[in-house]
Amino acid sequence: MLKIHGTVRSRTARTLWALEELGVAYEHVPTDSSQAKSSGHLALNPNGHVPVLEDGPTVLWESMAINLYLAEKYGRAPFWPSLPEDHGRCYMWSFWAMTELEPHLLTFLMHRVIYPAERRDEQAAKQAADTLKAPLRMLNDHLAGRDYLLGSDFTVADLNVASVLSWALFGKLDLSGVPAAETWLSKCVKREANQRVYAMR
Repeated sequence: MLKIHGTVRSRTARTLWALEELGVAYEHVPTDSSQAKSSGHLALNPNGHVPVLEDGPTVLWESMAINLYLAEKYGRAPFWPSLPEDHGRCYMWSFWAMTELEPHLLTFLMHRVIYPAERRDEQAAKQAADTLKAPLRMLNDHLAGRDYLLGSDFTVADLNVASVLSWALFGKLDLSGVPAAETWLSKCVKREANQRVYAMR
């Protein structure tokens, strides 16, 4: 059986969401980030982070890599598209979310929600929000007239990007200026598979 190490209050949540979408049996091993430096966990991921996936002898870390692996190995179209060109688009959007959205969303969250008040820097939060405007406009323009990133069907690309952008909801980032992206995000995070993950919190 697949085994996933991590906590739902970390990037592990996006991998749990993928597993729930795929409907494969798995064991969740709750592992807080503070436990990730233990010798047992370091034997799985020498970086000392979560999540970590064990699939028989295969051990993987990095949540986006895990999700793409799961989709390719256990998924079917449309979640894992049938065309190689669409595989490339799934990689493209997933990597885009990690490079264009996640660093700035993390900064925004830290300085608006996570850090204690004395450590928050409102200027850093504002700069992160301003930096996000361009990629969010691009995402909004792409989604205009589309149901999902690759067209009419929900794919692993949508899951991966929505799992990152959902941090904007937690941080109460104003998305009203990008209505197509806001509608798409709401539709993605309300999926039953993701709601089951939220119930684990």
